Amino acid sequence: MSCPIEAKLAEMGLDLPPSAPSRALFLPGKITGNLLFLSGQICEWEGEPKYFGPVADGFDMAEGQAAARMCALNLLFCIKKVAGSLSRVKEVVRLGGFVAAPPDFGDGPMIVNGASQLFIDLYGDAGRHARTAVNVSSLPAKALVEVDAVIELT
Repeated sequence: MSCPIEAKLAEMGLDLPPSAPSRALFLPGKITGNLLFLSGQICEWEGEPKYFGPVADGFDMAEGQAAARMCALNLLFCIKKVAGSLSRVKEVVRLGGFVAAPPDFGDGPMIVNGASQLFIDLYGDAGRHARTAVNVSSLPAKALVEVDAVIELT
């Protein structure tokens, strides 16, 4: 039987990436007790960045949210890799979002909503989470967005 969360993803027209390679010396995630701490994931697909920062004039918010959603898909890949199944998620405890943007850009949290919304769509109330969303001057590979997470497992 397939995972119901992966079935929901398919219904939404989304797939997990085939891989989420690390850019440095860190694990994709680490379990301690019933918590899974996930390393930050940028908006890349199989190691190839797809959305670049910083936010510039004429920025398309929908594109920014798609970048954050891609980060969330990479996080889901890491959940499956580290915990064995997306069905082990009891709840999404916290997301941390980072947006490459100039200091006067005030809509960074709206961009990170792209990641938050995916977890809520997949897990319902268990996908609702505490969150931080901040602007930064740059991210790895000149990415637009990076998102990390803390997940409670069953």
